[in-house]
Amino acid sequence: MKDKLKKIVEKSIDGENISFEEGIFILSYPDENINELIEEVKKIREVFFGNQVEFCSLINAKNGGCSEDCSFCAQSSKYPTPINAYPLVSKKELLEGAEKAVSIKANRYCIVTSGRRATEEEVFHIAEAVKEIREKYPVKVCVSLGSIDEKSLKILKDAGVDRVNHNLETSKNFFPNIVSTHPWEERYQTIKNIQKVGLSTCTGGIFGLGESDEDIVDLAMTYRELNVHSIPLNFLIPIPGTPLENSKRLTPEKCLKIISVFKIFNPKAELRLCGGREQNLGKYHDTAMEIANCLMAGGYLTRAGRAPGKDEEMIKKLNRKLITKGKSFERTNIVSI
Repeated sequence: MKDKLKKIVEKSIDGENISFEEGIFILSYPDENINELIEEVKKIREVFFGNQVEFCSLINAKNGGCSEDCSFCAQSSKYPTPINAYPLVSKKELLEGAEKAVSIKANRYCIVTSGRRATEEEVFHIAEAVKEIREKYPVKVCVSLGSIDEKSLKILKDAGVDRVNHNLETSKNFFPNIVSTHPWEERYQTIKNIQKVGLSTCTGGIFGLGESDEDIVDLAMTYRELNVHSIPLNFLIPIPGTPLENSKRLTPEKCLKIISVFKIFNPKAELRLCGGREQNLGKYHDTAMEIANCLMAGGYLTRAGRAPGKDEEMIKKLNRKLITKGKSFERTNIVSI
């Protein structure tokens, strides 16, 4: 079994395609041998990213009132969830968010809004804020504004946005079980739009929704096909009032295998640990950073995260180098903007 694992890792490093069956093999790796899996897969991260780590931070710039019915989300207007809905925040608050991101040593700052897509007025408002952020703060700026069109993407790019987040969330096959108000293909096309205008792509998923191993591998293969730059990995924290409120939490070992699969299929992509990392990874939280090279710091959309100081302590303990001040990963063989 270990010999097969080594060969898969070598194929990934050499740029050879990993098969669907090999992805299933990784997800089926025995829990008792999880450290063996990590020791092999971390070699991929070391080849393409060395010891570098990046923090990113977000601002929940428009909360709740969303017309969509994503079964995991507290912001859907379809569910009686305990959140405080509010419209798009002021430019002043967007700038303050950037200042906070820099203070916790985030290298990227992402402006996130709820809803299927941002309005033209919201796009212009955010673009004006981005211009000032880029002038005042040493941080890269990302946005996550739903199913955004090419015209809006060009406006944001001209303002200084360099990356756009839009998650496929899960496989094309499983998606209808989670969302009924828009198709998976709409999300896929948005990623194509982002690439078409020359912006960097950040697109990931959320796990623990009831998806199969086959769904997990399918999503990892889709991101390989799209050649995305950044893959944020979220792990479900069941939210009261949502259809998934009684979902069973993933085991830490399963989370590590999922992270491993995405690294193996996407060796040059930045792998980001995001929502639910603390609760789902448990004692293996720091171990997961042996594979990943980025994480979301300072909290998430509707949930608090752990104190940024703890993440910085972890990075020092792991003898990793934190990238700050809007710099890029140093290695030339990384697919990154």
